[in-house]
This record gives sequence, structure tokens and C-alpha cells, in this order.
Amino acid sequence: MSDPLPVLDDLVAESDELDALVAGLSDAEWKVATPAEGWTVAHQVAHLAWTDRVALTAVTDPEAFAAHVAEASARPFTFVDEAAEARAALPPAESLTGWRDGRAALDAALRAAEPGTRVPWYGPPMSVPSMATARLMETWAHGQDVADALGVRRAPTGRLRHIARLGWRTRDFAYAMNGLTPPEAPFRIELTPPQGEGRWTYGPEDAPQRVTGPALDFCLLVTRRAHRDDLAVRAEGPDAERWLGLAQAFAGPPGTPRPPRGETA
Repeated sequence: MSDPLPVLDDLVAESDELDALVAGLSDAEWKVATPAEGWTVAHQVAHLAWTDRVALTAVTDPEAFAAHVAEASARPFTFVDEAAEARAALPPAESLTGWRDGRAALDAALRAAEPGTRVPWYGPPMSVPSMATARLMETWAHGQDVADALGVRRAPTGRLRHIARLGWRTRDFAYAMNGLTPPEAPFRIELTPPQGEGRWTYGPEDAPQRVTGPALDFCLLVTRRAHRDDLAVRAEGPDAERWLGLAQAFAGPPGTPRPPRGETA
């Protein structure tokens, strides 16, 4: 059983970094459009606040979460955007306070969960470390949208290792989301970490097909925050090549792909 504390601590750090980026924004800057079509900076923070609250419900009140899922299933392609739209209309200070309070409550609930707890979610139930990893991935990805909108270049950190591992583990899920059967053989993933020393590796060393590149670029790929043509991620083998066009580390539909740099969406 994996120790949830390291990823929980990293989730706090990732959230704090994004908080520092948006805390001093003017009202006009909260309305700046991000690369996600129709979403402003306010929508990005609103989405994180809403998802943290939903995750908190899943941890603390599974029956209420099941009722939410049943209600949301009536509009599976719109309920996420509807929630972001509603919360984005709040004054920035109120939205920021709500996000801070929600993520603090979720952190406390995850730390207090009994070992072996399985948290219900929109897909299969998750362990506490897996839930924290999913929240870290979303926080980083939506934070990337905010940074891109504001013209800020964020320094990649070792926290990317959680997202990279999640991207590898969700290979078969990405195939399923596209109505495809995944290949039987696993891939080997070899990534250069932000510090540039050593490698992060996943999958058997003797796998016939592999993916290589910088960890940052791989994380941008599996969160669909950049077009593959703009990333230094390489595949060896036809199945691995195909996967790079499908990869996604998040639940739900793949969404609209980001255009290459220099092109309009």
C-alpha cells in the first residue's frame, strides 16, 4: 500500500503555487481568456474549487456523491462547464476564498481517511493516493492554462513525477475513451526529469515499444495542454505512435485538442 503523504504534500505545494499566481490579479485579469475555449482565469479557478468540493463529498459522504453522479448523468457533456460558469460569476475574492477553504477541507479529509479507503469517483473507485494524484494533475493542468493566459512561464518541478506516472497508468483508459482496444503489450516510458539528471521510467525495460522525451513535455501531452507537434516526445513502434495521439490522464471526454503554436483554434 503506497504512502499518501508525499503526494498529499505535493498537492498542497502545487495548489499554493497556483494560488500565488492568481491571488494578486485584478478583476480584469480574472476575466482574461485562457487556452480552454470559453474559459477565463475565473473559470479555471472555479473549476478547481468545484472539483475539490465534489471530491470532498466523495470522501466524506459517498451516498451524496452517488446522488450527484446520478443527477449529473442526465447532462454528461455539460455539467462540468455549468458548474464552472456558475462559480466563475462570483467576485474574485469570494471565488479564491472558496477554493482555499475547499482544498484545505479535502486535504484534511484525505489525510484522515483510513488506510485502504476506496473513494468513489466518476470512473472506478480510487485509493487516497490516486485521488490526490488526480487532484494534483488537474491543479497543474488548469494552472498551466492560467499561466499561458497570463504569459507566465512556470518552472517545472519534481511534482511532475506524479502526473507522468498517471499518464503511463491511464494508457488503456485513453484507448477506451476513443472506442479502441489497447495493445496487449505494455510500453516502456523513459523521461528526462526537470532537473535533467537520471530518468523516470515506467513499464518493462525490454518492452518492444517505447516513448521517450522530457517529463514536462510528456505531462503537457497527457493533460492535452499542448499539441504534440510542439513537444519533444518521441515514440518507437506503431502502437506507441498511435497512443501519443490519444493519451489523456484525466477522466471524461478528450475535449478539443490544442492547436500547434502559431495556429488559431
